[in-house]
Amino acid sequence: MWPFIVPGVILAAVGLLWTLQGLNVLGGSAMSGSALWATIGPIVLVAGLVLIGIGIARRRRAR
Repeated sequence: MWPFIVPGVILAAVGLLWTLQGLNVLGGSAMSGSALWATIGPIVLVAGLVLIGIGIARRRRAR
C-alpha cells in the first residue's frame, strides 16, 4: 500500500504546484505563465491520484 500512496501524494502535490505555476496563479519562477507546465502539471497530478487510488484499493483488498 505505502509504495503507491507515498509517491502518489508527492506526484499529486508536484502536479498541483506545476499546474498553478503554469496557469500563473503562483508567480515567481520561470515556469509561471508557461503553457507547457499548465499541460504537464495536470498529467502528473492525475498520475499521482491514480497511484493513491491503487494504494487504497490494495489496502481494502488486503483486509
